[in-house]
Amino acid sequence: MILKKIFPFILLVVVFSCNSKQVTNAEDYNTYLTHTDSQTELLAAAQIWTDKLDANPNQFPYLGKRASAYSKLFSATGNIEYLKQAEYDLLEAIKVTNEKNGSYLKSLAANYISQHRFKEALEKLKVAEAIGDKINGTKKMLFDVHLELGNYIEAESYLEAIKNTSDFDYLIRLAKWEDHNGNLEGAIENMEKATQIAESSNLKGMKQWAYTNSADFYGHAGDIKKSYKYFLKALELDPNDAYAKKGIAWIVYSYENNAEEALKILDHVSSYYQAPDYELLKAEVAEFQNNLDLKSKSLENYQVAVSNKQYGDMYNAYNVTLFTDDLLLPEIAIDFATTEVENRPTPLSYDLLAWSYFKQGDVDKANQIIEEFVDGKTFEPAVLYHVAEIYKAAGKTDEIKPLKEELIASIYELGPLMTTKIKNL
Repeated sequence: MILKKIFPFILLVVVFSCNSKQVTNAEDYNTYLTHTDSQTELLAAAQIWTDKLDANPNQFPYLGKRASAYSKLFSATGNIEYLKQAEYDLLEAIKVTNEKNGSYLKSLAANYISQHRFKEALEKLKVAEAIGDKINGTKKMLFDVHLELGNYIEAESYLEAIKNTSDFDYLIRLAKWEDHNGNLEGAIENMEKATQIAESSNLKGMKQWAYTNSADFYGHAGDIKKSYKYFLKALELDPNDAYAKKGIAWIVYSYENNAEEALKILDHVSSYYQAPDYELLKAEVAEFQNNLDLKSKSLENYQVAVSNKQYGDMYNAYNVTLFTDDLLLPEIAIDFATTEVENRPTPLSYDLLAWSYFKQGDVDKANQIIEEFVDGKTFEPAVLYHVAEIYKAAGKTDEIKPLKEELIASIYELGPLMTTKIKNL
């Protein structure tokens, strides 16, 4: 049986029984619903290094500088072309330096992580580890990649290797590890320590990361007020932070059931940030509104966006959900899920495969995958819902009750469309 999160269930029930209470105030964030153009400045920075390279083609460090500029452009705009341009420059720099420069290898690994090419990232990090330059930073990234790949023994080993309870990078990884293990209280405790370090150092990037991740953790715990507060703090630092705005949109939609306001925020973000999954969120909110035209249009926009081959396998998981739950084409979903398992053999990936077979009507196959690769290995609410539905179809009624209790406590994370589905388990 899947173990429950180590977090007081009663507190969560109390939180969700009071979800009619208003948490957000449009006056808090309306000032951020404008976009300050940073792309022009970042493009100019990239052009500087292009000009330098044109004048001095043999100066390979300029490739690294331009790759950094393109990476910043991707972060600011979500435009996949900038991430791919950064990859090209880093590959050229690594080629010129005969894979002897650990910094370039780690930068390329970070690029591959953004593209969900985790196995390739691991290969580059192993080479960087062998070089030994700035080894602690390499070990931190090795923890990240092993965790993403489901190599949990290796991940824990690298976490132990970088242990330093006064180090921001260690604490945020420890928080992530605790969350992976279902210890949400421990995750929050370490995230709070990391946030204190970030604020003491007064480094914008560290604070930005700490605030958005703290907001996520508090949202998982049902403390919506703190989640909202931290998203606002992130926007104070960077008014263009698309992720923070998306987080507030989710609070407005899932906690306050204000679909119109949520769509207003999401439409604003989409005006300058290109992330296909935002269209899926719009489709969900539209369904909640019973606006089927908007839902259809948003799903169409998503499919057009991800048809860009430069995305590679970045949106496989989203595609599985699209083809199982919205387009009702599970045979296509199975293909995406199979690829995801090959790329990233985690419990979450196997869940997608099981759900695809379940939607195709193969309950036995779905149940077999859940029992072997998923049950007891993850605490993600969306996965627990799939497990509950599959167990229900398989007649395993004794397994459903504790899952249902956990899911009721996770309605905020799952969204209001899931309420009836969970009650019917």
